[in-house]
Amino acid sequence: MKHYDNVTIFDHPLIQHKIAILRDEKTSMKEFRELIEEITTLMTFECLREDVPTTEREVKTPLETCTQRVVKDNAIAIVPILRAGLGMVNGVHVLFPSARVGHIGMYRNEETLEPCEYYCKLPDGIEDKLVMVVDPMLATGGSACDAITLLKKRGCKNIKFMAVIGAPEGVSRVAEAHPDVHVFVSTLDRCLNENGYILPGLGDAGDRLFGTK
Repeated sequence: MKHYDNVTIFDHPLIQHKIAILRDEKTSMKEFRELIEEITTLMTFECLREDVPTTEREVKTPLETCTQRVVKDNAIAIVPILRAGLGMVNGVHVLFPSARVGHIGMYRNEETLEPCEYYCKLPDGIEDKLVMVVDPMLATGGSACDAITLLKKRGCKNIKFMAVIGAPEGVSRVAEAHPDVHVFVSTLDRCLNENGYILPGLGDAGDRLFGTK
């Protein structure tokens, strides 16, 4: 895959350790869900290292008063792409418990492999927030591209996309379609198969998160 300035692929041994367990077909639903949340928290810490919205506040310590930088209230929104993206929300909320949550529903047409929107509910004022779009699997990139386009139509200007597993095809598609959106992926896998599933991947993330087939 070619290099993109707006793409970050994580290479952290702790994340890779958790990915190994995540991939295992014997990993239980409970552990799978917990791992998705843990990986999301680790990724969020790095994603927002430099540009999290902050302000200054005076804090009185037992010894004196000082000026401390804090995260702005109501400055971040999490937008999971339904349904698998729901598994990542708590991982962001661990670090930003007051973040508002919107939802974008997409399903994949099994013949064309293209996404179809069926639901959208976003927080008021989302256009003024840093928006974290989350989906565990970045496969063809269709759902991610459409979700980002929808958010831009709603006036959102500061958007980041975060996925646990990415395929080169999907990462390239999002990076090229939305060069102003930074794409964060914990692991870049080999390719897509003929059905649009990531290889080696981890199966269907939604099914493994919610115990469905």
